Amino acid sequence: MNQHTNQQENQAKPQATNPLVVVAVVALMSFMGILTETSMNVTFPALMKQFNISLSTVQWVTSGYLLTAALVMLTSAYMKRRFTNRQLFIASALMFIVGDLICALAPAFWVLLLGRLIQAGCVGLCTPLMVNIILDVVPRSKLGTYLGIANLIILIAPAMGPTFGGAVVAFASWRMIFWMTLPLAVILLLLGQKQIKQYTPTRRYAFDWTRFALLAIALISLIVGINALGSANNIEFIVLLLVCIAGFALFYKLSKTATKELFSLNVFKSPAFLYSFLPYIIVQFANIGMNVLLPNYVQDVFAASSLLGGLVLLPGSLFNGFGQPFYGWLLDHFGAKLPLYLGDIMFTIMLAALAAVGSRVGVTGVTIAYLIFAIGRSMMFSNTVAYGLKLIDKELQNDANALYNTGQQVSGAIGTTVITLMMNSVHTPGATHAQNIATGSGIVFLFLTLLGIVVFILFHKLVNLKGITPADK
Repeated sequence: MNQHTNQQENQAKPQATNPLVVVAVVALMSFMGILTETSMNVTFPALMKQFNISLSTVQWVTSGYLLTAALVMLTSAYMKRRFTNRQLFIASALMFIVGDLICALAPAFWVLLLGRLIQAGCVGLCTPLMVNIILDVVPRSKLGTYLGIANLIILIAPAMGPTFGGAVVAFASWRMIFWMTLPLAVILLLLGQKQIKQYTPTRRYAFDWTRFALLAIALISLIVGINALGSANNIEFIVLLLVCIAGFALFYKLSKTATKELFSLNVFKSPAFLYSFLPYIIVQFANIGMNVLLPNYVQDVFAASSLLGGLVLLPGSLFNGFGQPFYGWLLDHFGAKLPLYLGDIMFTIMLAALAAVGSRVGVTGVTIAYLIFAIGRSMMFSNTVAYGLKLIDKELQNDANALYNTGQQVSGAIGTTVITLMMNSVHTPGATHAQNIATGSGIVFLFLTLLGIVVFILFHKLVNLKGITPADK
């Protein structure tokens, strides 16, 4: 795109009085949802003891949350065109507040899980809303930088979450996670009502409940089916897998003649979308899985406390969050190869190192390895989406955004389930629990290393697409 066309695009963008403030308010609401999500990862032992439940059951606090958020995100393209930004934000804030109260007062595990599922609607609405507002008011040439700034706020949550959750469990009760976040959510609700504006017109049109229900059935069957493998229930897994396949097949068939709105399948015809979407969900699969695995890994293998388990993720997560604006700037000024290739190399090498010597490096070694892993992950994660959106046609960006967000939530839920199963898959006669966990985790690290190699191949295809260049070039 030449300079004149780029200037026209910039002039066509609606002028927000202060877009950074608006993006910050929405991002902080997403931050709250992610903070509670990652805080709960280190509470698994406490929850298992209090409610007398297994690890495969308690992990639904995370995987069920991510799956519900994914289903809400599926609707984001429709929501963006149907409701105002302020309406969506208020709805998300109220869901977080109601969920907070339910979780804080939960007398049983299923009540806690219900509260978490309600809270998932907050992230499901706010995260795509944040990106859609950026797409409304920011020129493509600055997408990397602005998405980096927004992700700075959101990705600080994984840095604070495990540490916050570990400290709360160590010095008080896991219920205080929800009591402490409640007043902050109320403050954000009040700020959002005043700051959030509308930049594009909305219109009334019918939502395709049938196709949405089919996708929900397919995705839930997939996650529950994978979880069934943990109890060695192969028949249940096969049945649910068949239900999943049937749901996706029927969804695709109905989409060919659909007249009601959900999202456009035309986005899958774009190579730029496919080669950015696939590595994006693979990296999220690894990231969420590692965030669940490592706090429990150091507790089980090295007999660390829950507080120390949370602190293992802190340095890496801080670099993950605070580096986002810089990584986005790299994309905008030097192109995609530098942050994508370098990020994946750091990501993959550290996973290979953990696979080789993870059980012998101690808590400090795991912390350093996760620091380098997190920098690499952060360098490529949001840049994968930013670069993909630069290449995708404007009319498909909202649909692509809905699928990016849904995909990363589903892959995170699958990652939590699969990696938890793999971590607990080894039962060697005569071996201690710590030895079995170390062996199972080594299998996880090796598997994720192979995925890192796959991501590199996909990035190579993305940055070398013929006949497609970023719109700001």
